[in-house]
Amino acid sequence: MKKRWKYLPETDPVITRQFAGELNIDEPLTKLLLQRGINNFEKAKAFFRPSISHLHDPFLMADMDKAIDRIQQAIANQEKILVYGDYDVDGTSAVALVFAFFSQIYHQMDFYIPDRYSEGYGISTKGIDFAAENGFRLIIALDCGIKSVEKVRYAREKQIDFIICDHHLPGAEIPEAYAILDPKKPNCNYPYKELSGCGIGFKLIQAFAQRANIPSPEIEKYLDLVAISIASDIVDITGENRILAYFGLKLINTRPRPGIEAILEVSRVEKAEIPSTTTIYRRELTISDLVFMIGPRINAAGRIESGRSSVDLLKCEDREESKVIAQQINNNNIERKNLDAFATQQAIDMIRSDEELMRRKTTVVYSPDWHKGVIGIVASRLTESFFKPTIVFTLSNGLYTGSARSVKDFDIYEAVDACSEYLEHFGGHKFAAGLSLKPENYASFREKFEKFVTDKLGDTELIPEIDIDGEIDLKIITQRFIKHLKLFAPFGPGNMSPTFSTRRVKDSGTSRLVKNNHLKLDVFQPDKSSYPISGIAFQQGHFYEEISKGELFDICYHVEENEWQGKVTPQINVKDIRLSRETEE
Repeated sequence: MKKRWKYLPETDPVITRQFAGELNIDEPLTKLLLQRGINNFEKAKAFFRPSISHLHDPFLMADMDKAIDRIQQAIANQEKILVYGDYDVDGTSAVALVFAFFSQIYHQMDFYIPDRYSEGYGISTKGIDFAAENGFRLIIALDCGIKSVEKVRYAREKQIDFIICDHHLPGAEIPEAYAILDPKKPNCNYPYKELSGCGIGFKLIQAFAQRANIPSPEIEKYLDLVAISIASDIVDITGENRILAYFGLKLINTRPRPGIEAILEVSRVEKAEIPSTTTIYRRELTISDLVFMIGPRINAAGRIESGRSSVDLLKCEDREESKVIAQQINNNNIERKNLDAFATQQAIDMIRSDEELMRRKTTVVYSPDWHKGVIGIVASRLTESFFKPTIVFTLSNGLYTGSARSVKDFDIYEAVDACSEYLEHFGGHKFAAGLSLKPENYASFREKFEKFVTDKLGDTELIPEIDIDGEIDLKIITQRFIKHLKLFAPFGPGNMSPTFSTRRVKDSGTSRLVKNNHLKLDVFQPDKSSYPISGIAFQQGHFYEEISKGELFDICYHVEENEWQGKVTPQINVKDIRLSRETEE
């Protein structure tokens, strides 16, 4: 699929040069700082050296004082507290964090994860009934609840108070909860708005610890869970999230809790023979590792069986028990992969055999045979394949239940909201949403969704776009350059791993095709007298013929490291290739 290259705005060369000298780093890296709004030494120091002390006071969040008062009241009166959360990574990590923290100081507690299939997303009537029947008088809801107006009203009728800790956008009506912690609600002036659900849970225990004079290390030990939620829920890794993710990753790399260590073991992540001061693994784990190794396994429990298993694993302190739970969850993940592959292939075949679907600017597909637990993954894969706003539906409890995924810069939640007249339930954010509707409303919804997207998106916007931070020469990619580049991590939305471009490179004569249509490269710049640098271009084997003939070509890529037999060398991960003669015509 052809891609658009979009260069980020250039920075002022004089300012860039002066700032580079002040920081003693290469100018291309200084440009990255300036592009991120970091334009003086103090900001650069805070960016490169995150500190727990830079976290905001949790009591700046609206209703935090009320939430802490109510929890202290419950503890003083020996009321039973139920910690309630969604079944995905963000929800289960949040429940594990809050439950584990309060269980250390109070024992009248339990946790509840709704069943994906019988209860669905968010607060359920069944969950409230469970609380009432078992004598719970306070529910702390995590990663859900901001739209549960009727459910909270139902709980009040049963003399149950709610503290809602959510990060999703509120609806027109706010639930009548005892306290609502959500930086996105209208009257909340909390300085940072992009916390994950688990991040809100962390602010809750941070506030409680402040009030109760609990030492900071007693809450910092939960930052690994926050980092996993930040990575898996794809929230911005900026501001406060970047600090939380930074220290959470440090914990995972040096002192992983038993549950996380067990997941990494079943993921076959090798430990170093001689542990270093920075990591006990053979390489330092990154946000990408959390997204692709830990997140899917935690999610798989809720997709296939029950999200309770994920909470049990994340809060478990026994290593042998953790291994048993992790193996069970890994088995769930294997089953999830099989279901995902089956549904994805069926959906792709369905789309490619339907000319009307191929012409549309949206992909909306349905099959009663698809497992509800994987439709979100299938929607993501279809978005990658066809680059259109996508919704995948299956049948669940008599309703068409769907999962929506977006393309870059398009607000899928707004599009779904515009079609809400046909929906029974919906929720989500800019990049992903969940929804359900009656079968008889499917065709009407599909048409209105297509019309809304068509009115908003032009043809060009449906061509994948690569943001390029800047153009550099290959000779600048040294170990010193990579050492400084690593200081920009953790990478993720809002602070993506930089993409560089280099023009008029040439194959050194050793490039080759490898399995699955991948291209192993060794390239240099003939007009810059650069030394060859190794790289990999996944799924780009179709360029091999021209490249092997000595054609000049342009590349855009991420800069990485390759470790082989104890030797570390620079490597590039090529995201796209253009023949130079085509770009110069």
